[in-house]
Parts: sequence; C-alpha cells; structure tokens
Amino acid sequence: MINILALTKEAQLLQDLALEQLTRGDVSWYWVDFESPDQEEVKLLSDYFKFHPLAIEDCLEHLERPKVDYYDTYSFFVFQALERDTLDPLEIDLFVGGNYIVTFHKSQLEEVIVARQKIIADESIRAEGPAYIAYLILDKIVDRYFPAVYSIEDYLNEIDIRSGGRNSHNLIDQVFDLRADLLKLRHTVNSTKELLYRIINSDHMKDLKKNKHHFNDIYDHLLQLSETIESNREVTADIRDSYLSINSNRTNKIMTVLTIITSIFIPLTFIVGVYGMNFDYMPELRWRYGYFLVLGIMAFIGLAMLLWFIRKGWFELKK
Repeated sequence: MINILALTKEAQLLQDLALEQLTRGDVSWYWVDFESPDQEEVKLLSDYFKFHPLAIEDCLEHLERPKVDYYDTYSFFVFQALERDTLDPLEIDLFVGGNYIVTFHKSQLEEVIVARQKIIADESIRAEGPAYIAYLILDKIVDRYFPAVYSIEDYLNEIDIRSGGRNSHNLIDQVFDLRADLLKLRHTVNSTKELLYRIINSDHMKDLKKNKHHFNDIYDHLLQLSETIESNREVTADIRDSYLSINSNRTNKIMTVLTIITSIFIPLTFIVGVYGMNFDYMPELRWRYGYFLVLGIMAFIGLAMLLWFIRKGWFELKK
C-alpha cells in the first residue's frame, strides 16, 4: 500500500495523490510511504524513483544495525522501531531528498501513522520539509523505547523487593530473561545513538542544519536510555550474583550437615561391620550384655562426635 502526502507552494496539503501528480509544478515537497508493499510497488523504487540498487537491497533485506548512506541527490537511512511484545527491531527505511521523503516498511508502524497525523493536523510544521518528517518519525521511534526500558526497570524493582529470601526457584530464570531483553534494547539504542551522532555531525544534509537542535534532543534521549539500560544490567547482575551466592552458601551448609552425619556414622559403621562378621571364635560374641554394651558405645561415640562438632562451630543448629 502506498500513502502520499504533498504540500503545494500555496501551502495546501494534498492527500491520496497518484505518483504521476507529484511532478506537477506547484508541489513544494511530497512524502511517499510504502507500507507492506507488494512486488509491483517495490519495483517503483528503481523504476520511478531511480534509487541506488544497494539502497533498495537494504530495504528488502533485514539489517542488524541502523545505518546511513549518502548519495548524490538524497540520503538513505535505516531506523529500527521496537516490536512491543518481543522487543525485536522493526526496520523502517527512509530516502530523504531536497523536496521529498520516501519511507519503506514491511509492516504497519504506529510511528509513521503518528507522524502523518501530525503533518495533517498541524499547519505550522508543514513548511519544515522532508528533514523534519524524518525527525518526527525518529522522535516517535525513540519515544517508544522509553516504556520498554522503564517497564523492565519497574519489574526489576519488584523482583528486588520480592526476593528478600531468594527462595524462588524461577527468580534466576526471570533475571536472565530480563538480561536478554536488555541486551536487545542495548543493541538497538546504542546503534541508533551512533547513527544519530553521525547524522548530527555530517555536512551532507543541508536541511539538517535548521533541525539540528531537534536531532540533538533525540540524541540526549538516547544517552539517557543508554545509561538507564546499563544501570538495569548492573542491577540484574547484582541480583544474579546475590542469588547465586546465597544458594551456594545454602548448598554449602547442606553439604556440611551431610558430611558431619557421614563422619559420625563412619566409626559406627566400623563397629557394626566388625561385629557383623560371621566367625565362630570371636571374642565378646557370647557376652550376655554385649549387644547393649555395643549399642551404648555407639551412642556414646555418636553423641560425643556431635558435641565436638558443635563446639568447633562446624554444625550450627540455628537456621
């Protein structure tokens, strides 16, 4: 589907135009949006707009990082929005020329819808031109990073409060899931931050100079997001290390108890083993009270060892 907006030199906004009408002399600038385009619509990128084949190839293939390429008459940008549930990046491609902007995305993006609605509703921003439309789209993309980051931060606070005893078996799984989400966000945010730094410090886009303070504001937001993400990663690392340390300490205590019990039963097992041998001529076998004496000796040895371990501090009875 193709959506077209155009502004005439008389500041009249035109909608739902055909591509052929964009060449009329009274058009000041135009915006062509390719949303989930079919094969015929994709061909327009090369047949009608004459964009570079490498840029068109980047549109059709999913890129791991945002990027910018400068051509003779236009600049090509790749931005990454966020899928709300999975936090996976959703690519949006922009061709920004002197009097036009062409956006290309394979699914419906609310960021593009909001930017279009602002252009339609606010007459004061229409004269800003295509570079400002690129700013509106990127600004909305970055704004939608904040809820994802803050929701993770709030969830981490809840985990930190609920995990006082750290007895929850699924706590560590939750922490690792959050770290995986933070890794996705860090990759997207840092890549966008690096891209925006290049855009701000580039001399290729003349129209960028009058909108530079807007892009600087987005860059500040990205810096804030990056710092928050790193802070949250440190929190997850602290929770993980604390949880593992407490569980390791708990395991050590259990092993200590089991070792002490084993140590107590070693001499008792020896005595039982000796008197369990089936020889006819063994001393003490015919004693009338031998059985009770051996049991008493075993009880005395076990109790004495237990008291000695407690005195040495190896066996804490308090939980």
